[in-house]
Amino acid sequence: MARFCCFGAGCSELTGHASASSGKGKGCQGQVKVSYGFSLVRGKTNHPMEDFHVAELAEVKGNELGLFAIYDGHLGDTVPAYLQKNLFPNILNEEEFWTHPDRAITKAYEKTDQAILSHTPDLGQGGSTAVTAILINGRKLWVANVGDSRAVLLKGGEAIQMSIDHDPNAERGAIENRGGFVSNMPGDVPRVCGQLAVSRAFGDRNLKSLLKSEPDVKVEDIDHTAELVVLASDGVWKVMNNREAVDVVKKYKDPQTAAKQLIAEAVKRDSKDDISCVVVRFKM
Repeated sequence: MARFCCFGAGCSELTGHASASSGKGKGCQGQVKVSYGFSLVRGKTNHPMEDFHVAELAEVKGNELGLFAIYDGHLGDTVPAYLQKNLFPNILNEEEFWTHPDRAITKAYEKTDQAILSHTPDLGQGGSTAVTAILINGRKLWVANVGDSRAVLLKGGEAIQMSIDHDPNAERGAIENRGGFVSNMPGDVPRVCGQLAVSRAFGDRNLKSLLKSEPDVKVEDIDHTAELVVLASDGVWKVMNNREAVDVVKKYKDPQTAAKQLIAEAVKRDSKDDISCVVVRFKM
């Protein structure tokens, strides 16, 4: 059964059930036609689905926005569910958003994390990564992230990574300066204090003194050379690189089909994690 939700100039269709869902939408921002599709599939683990997404077009204060995100939770789904509901509103409510989006995004990430920590009895001890992309009036694409969910822009034929994977080894010095350590056990990924496989995240109260929620923020102009952007959880990036992912996606004009095919390829490559992705296409 399908549900239809309209957001300003765009309209989206959602189909699916608890273990898998997908949908798509489209609209215009000035001279740019924007279409998007998303797909989420629960992994081969015993826990409930912990990946959440946002994909919508909206009009805010006379500006046309595209709001896209992937939130990959751990130790439960309460923190990514909170982010899905609250992070974008918090960003847009920052006074500086329309003049200095980078400052507004950074402030909102950190304020949202503080809100999560203050709600720990309700939200539990878990946490979440985040990668967010905001398209403003079809001209600027602002991407921010904490953790290892990733955004890749295909522009001028080049796969441009718009986010930074926050790997514990890369921030080992800072973690050790705060009194923690990074484990590197054979057959496992680096982990903060032997537990968390990312060095930045929302939530994670028990490790918060060692982790940051400050995002890395990057902006790119969207012009006639920009074809698409992919946002995905690490269930994709564990088994393919940026170029491989965009090569799969660009074969399909329909972004929902592209998102489904990207996940199918990740599963084919034996990804066992929850897998989620949003594909956004631009056309002038």
